[in-house]
Amino acid sequence: MPHVMTDRTQATLIGAIAPVVWGTTYAVTTELLPPDRPMTAALLRAAPAGVLLLLLTRQIPPASWWGRLVVLAVLNIGAFFPLLFLGAYRLPGGLAAVVGSAQPLIAAAVLLLAFRQPTPARQLVWAVLAVAGVGLAVFAGPVTVDVLGITAAFAGTASMATGVVLTRRWGLPPGMSGLAVTGWQLVLGAVVITPLVPLLDTGDFELDGPAIAGYAWLAIPGTAIAYAVWFSAGRRLPATSTALLGVLSPVVAALIGWVWLGQALSGFQSAGFALALAAALIGQTTAHRTPGTPRRPKRPGRAPAACPASVPAAP
Repeated sequence: MPHVMTDRTQATLIGAIAPVVWGTTYAVTTELLPPDRPMTAALLRAAPAGVLLLLLTRQIPPASWWGRLVVLAVLNIGAFFPLLFLGAYRLPGGLAAVVGSAQPLIAAAVLLLAFRQPTPARQLVWAVLAVAGVGLAVFAGPVTVDVLGITAAFAGTASMATGVVLTRRWGLPPGMSGLAVTGWQLVLGAVVITPLVPLLDTGDFELDGPAIAGYAWLAIPGTAIAYAVWFSAGRRLPATSTALLGVLSPVVAALIGWVWLGQALSGFQSAGFALALAAALIGQTTAHRTPGTPRRPKRPGRAPAACPASVPAAP
């Protein structure tokens, strides 16, 4: 048991890197990138990072896995990135964060409806408290609601939540590393995004110094590194636990707004973000074994990479 807890804690800490880095996305988008170019931002975030990871790993997926890779690429990248940036361009960062913080609840719903796998009640309670905390922080201040932005943010959250669930259930293709799978998802996702650029982007594309810095930050730390550790955690943690880590993004976004952009937080807003952060962290302490899942005898050697959701993936 101590070994399992150590592995889980390590996976949680590694997985937390991703939402902390993603918490910078709203500030980078609004302060550094050209306006009205959400699809360009999505494409330049996915393509360079994916090509870099493929050059580093040089691994080809087995034929039986291409269908799964396409599904994961669409859910995690091809649909999520455009919806994410559409919401980021049209909504205040905090309001987009409220929608995004619902990811663990959506993941729990997908697990139950698609796989008849219930989520522990304690974990659901902490997920609800996380959403409530982010909601308190946002709605305690002035809020501007954009229907298209809200719709995009919710659809993107649902897409990512479903991708988290399937990443956990499918594991890794035989003979492939997590970095290689991440690279293929990013490249395939970029293929999906490419035709959307001329259709949906309306602003002028100005590649000045701040824009180059913003795109580079989103592509390398914000995508190549963050998604590698996110998918690694997603294969080792319960799907709802992984999704619950996403609540760290709005907390980081609020801190950046306070420190960098001079956005003051009221007492209610500070209390809301404190509640969200506490819920995200305490929610990780719930039992990692799904109720009703029989224990399997331990066998020597490394567990197979492509394991079902009920069996912890090998570190």
